[in-house]
Amino acid sequence: MSDMQDKVVIVTGGAAGIGRATALLFAREGARVVVADMSEEAGRAVVGEIEEAGGQAFFQRVDVRRDEDCAAMVQATVDRYGRLDAAFNNAGVSGGTPALISDTGLAAWCQVIDINLTGVFQCMVHELKVMKAQGSGAIVNTASIMGLQGTPGGAAYSASKHGVIGLTRTAALEYGKYGIRVNALCPGYVETAMTVGGDADFARAYLDRVVGATALRRLGRPEEQAETVVWLCSDKASFVTGSHFVVDAGATA
Repeated sequence: MSDMQDKVVIVTGGAAGIGRATALLFAREGARVVVADMSEEAGRAVVGEIEEAGGQAFFQRVDVRRDEDCAAMVQATVDRYGRLDAAFNNAGVSGGTPALISDTGLAAWCQVIDINLTGVFQCMVHELKVMKAQGSGAIVNTASIMGLQGTPGGAAYSASKHGVIGLTRTAALEYGKYGIRVNALCPGYVETAMTVGGDADFARAYLDRVVGATALRRLGRPEEQAETVVWLCSDKASFVTGSHFVVDAGATA
């Protein structure tokens, strides 16, 4: 039996990409999954996939920029399942068209920071309260390889992901004594709508120009990221906290 059997897990950004793949994998491992996203139609479709396969899940609409939404998400989880064992704080945006810092504009900056960094913080605030009371829990936050290096044209995105790693490390140090582990995932180039925009021609050009420089010479699959997240939330990773896990085909090697 999987050690995720009957565990309760929240996945934000769970309607698509890495979040969807992770929600599905958690469910296959026996966890009860809260699929949290702004996209109700896509989120409910993921819940449907889980239920059709015999798993348990429900959809919760959440805009991670709104603290009240984050609080309601955690409360709904506890109301439905009685506890919260793990959370994958994965909701995020790319930042749109690349631009120099001086051309980015405050509104564009704030949108990325509000979702990618403050959104993770607000989710963690409410998740950690429940986990502290339980005396156990595991959290994984989505950072990026762009949180480990500079990103010309993507200052807000890179800054937000650097911030996620710092927030993750701090939370691990603060909450380890309560039996809570906190780690970050740093994906490389993964074949999702955020990366390739759903455009096959763009995806091929992207692969040739950027991904071609990685060790494995290919885009990653969302399922490959999901495997790391589920492992980090499982008892197999019981001695792992305060770390960031690079899953990038050697892009940063």
